[in-house]
Amino acid sequence: MTQSTRPVRSVLYIPGSKERALDKARGLPADAIIFDLEDAVTPDAKADARATLRAELDKGGFGNRMRIVRINGFDTVWGRQDVEAMQGAEIDALLLPKVNSAYDLQTLADMIPDVPLWAMMETPEGILNAREIAAHPRLAGIVMGTNDLVKELGCRVTPDRSTVMTSLQISLIAARAAGALIVDGVYNAFKDDDGLRAECEQGRDLGFDGKTLIHPAQIDIANELFAPSEADIDLARRQIAAFEEVEASGQGVAVVDGKIVENLHIVTAKALLAKAEAIASLEG
Repeated sequence: MTQSTRPVRSVLYIPGSKERALDKARGLPADAIIFDLEDAVTPDAKADARATLRAELDKGGFGNRMRIVRINGFDTVWGRQDVEAMQGAEIDALLLPKVNSAYDLQTLADMIPDVPLWAMMETPEGILNAREIAAHPRLAGIVMGTNDLVKELGCRVTPDRSTVMTSLQISLIAARAAGALIVDGVYNAFKDDDGLRAECEQGRDLGFDGKTLIHPAQIDIANELFAPSEADIDLARRQIAAFEEVEASGQGVAVVDGKIVENLHIVTAKALLAKAEAIASLEG
C-alpha cells in the first residue's frame, strides 16, 4: 500500500500532551492520527508534550494507523525543537501548520530528510500558492485548516461552506495535480451527527480523501462515508465486466444501467475497487 493509496477516511487530532488520550488512540478505528503539538498544547506545556509524545511513539502499538505529527510553525520558538525531538521516531509524516509557500516546506525538508511532509492549508497566502506547495517533491498530503481560514478570511461559517468553497477547491485541484492525499477540515459540533454526516458527504463529493476529526465519536461516520458503498463496489465490478466483454468481442459499446461505459469509467472503477481493498486490508 503506497502513501497515495493508503486510506485516510478518518484523521483524528490527539493532543500530544495527554498521555491517557495517546494510549486510548491505540485502540481507535481511525485511519490516521494527527499527534498535535501545536494548537492543542498550551505554551507552558510544549516541552512536556514533546517529551510525552516521543515516549508514546517509541512504545509503539498504533497498528496500521498512519501516524502524523503536527509540529509548531517556524515562526515560533518551538518548531525546530519539535523537529529535533521527532528525529528517528516511528512516524509516517510531519505536518507543518500555516504553510504559506514551498519555501516553508523546504525549511522543514532540510531539517529532516527521511520523513514525508504534509502541509496545513489555512492562510490566504497558502491558498494562493497551493500549486507550488502541492508540487514540492517531499509533499505527501494536505490538511485543510478551515477554522483558521475562516478567521483569516474574515468570513462567516455557513452550513453549505460557500464562504470557504473557493479555498477548498483550489487546494483540492492542487493536490490532485500533484498526486497528493488531501483531507477536509474539521466539523466543530462533535455531538451533531447529522451535521457531520452532511459535511462528510459534501467533502466526499468534492473529492477529498477523508476528514479531520476532533473527537473519537466522529470516526464511524467518516469511515462510512469516505469508503465505497456496497452499491458503489457492485456498480464498479459490473462496469469492468461489461467493458471487458465488449473489448473481447470487439463489437458494440458497453452499457450498464442504461449508461455508456467508456475507458475513463473503468479507470475510476478500478481505483474504487483498489480503495475498497486497501480499506479491507487496513481493517483486517
